[in-house]
Amino acid sequence: MTKPIIAIIGGGPAGLMAAQHLVTKEFDVHLFDRMPSLGRKFLMAGKSGMNLTHGEDFDTFRSRYHTNFPFFQDILEDFKPEDVRNWAQDLGIETFIGSSGRIFPTDFKAAPLLRSWLRRLRSNGLTIHTRHRWLNWAENGHLFETPDGEKTFSCEATLFAMGGVSWPKLGSDGHWRTPFATRHIKMHDFRPSNCGFIRDWSPVFIDRFAGAPVKSVGLRAGNITTKGEFVICENGVEGSAVYTHSRALRKSLEQTGTATLYLDLCPDRSLETLKTALNKPRGRASLSNHIRKTTGLSGVKAALLRECLSKDVFSDMNKLAESIKNLPIGLQATRTIQEAISCAGGVCFDDLNTDLMHNNHPGLFFAGEMLDWDAPTGGYLLTGCFALGKRAGLGIENWLNEKNA
Repeated sequence: MTKPIIAIIGGGPAGLMAAQHLVTKEFDVHLFDRMPSLGRKFLMAGKSGMNLTHGEDFDTFRSRYHTNFPFFQDILEDFKPEDVRNWAQDLGIETFIGSSGRIFPTDFKAAPLLRSWLRRLRSNGLTIHTRHRWLNWAENGHLFETPDGEKTFSCEATLFAMGGVSWPKLGSDGHWRTPFATRHIKMHDFRPSNCGFIRDWSPVFIDRFAGAPVKSVGLRAGNITTKGEFVICENGVEGSAVYTHSRALRKSLEQTGTATLYLDLCPDRSLETLKTALNKPRGRASLSNHIRKTTGLSGVKAALLRECLSKDVFSDMNKLAESIKNLPIGLQATRTIQEAISCAGGVCFDDLNTDLMHNNHPGLFFAGEMLDWDAPTGGYLLTGCFALGKRAGLGIENWLNEKNA
């Protein structure tokens, strides 16, 4: 009997994970990607250390994901962080838990893991078509733009895993939204997530501190408080500690037009300790030296106080201590979505069943970042894509087996 043909469109983590499940079954699986090679964004994510997942307790872990659909939590249950580690180990890649709780390959690199994964998939029968850009629907299948002109491909089931619109030079540009609309596939507008934010610094501050890291600070936005570091850039702030709060800051901008990131510049000292220290007589010392000697703040941290506080605060040491522990950084806008690490928005979950198949289009499945969910960096994005790909692969298998029974 002829094997049922499956098209997976998108060669990122979600598409590859679905392929991993399906190539071990009695299917003819074809994976298409517009780029010359697969996993471009996966490799980019690993440039500063391949953060695969996170080692915190699972209830805390799954609380990091933002979606209105309870079955997303069930999808995560099917591919937990420990499953990510076992998967990597099966590909010959050992992992470890860092001091932050994040889980990395022992060599911190993405390329060896991706190479091993692709070797496994090819050896199991996956057919890969690179430089194939999905254009539109065709009779019983899809229309692709290829180096040899436009081609059609027929299949019994399709998984779309083409990503969102962040980092479009790596292959995900959201061009599929127009043809999707012709099939009445409901989508929410994309918004930047895990992104930097714009603030108008003074020229003096930019000249002295653009590019400077702000280390060992507490950060708060909404009801989330963390500790970490970020970078001052010419037109705002960016960095991993800011990305953690990007959803709360973005939502505040959407709802009110403004957003405030609060900093604790001395997270290891209590407010009362700072008040006591700052209220000591300063004698002939300048105010700047008094602040430096009593609080330890200098450089960019001290400059942030001057940049963000009114002059009258510096005449009241109690108010200054309170501001050091809760310094408001007003933000005007997000950086562009093209610069964002990830994005919120995309295909709506409420039109999908729990197997990620569209309710109005039997045989059409979705996974990965093109779906409307949101999560911070720290391994959550990758684990979410892996889990969604695994669920879609299972869904395709079940649907085809029932259809052809």
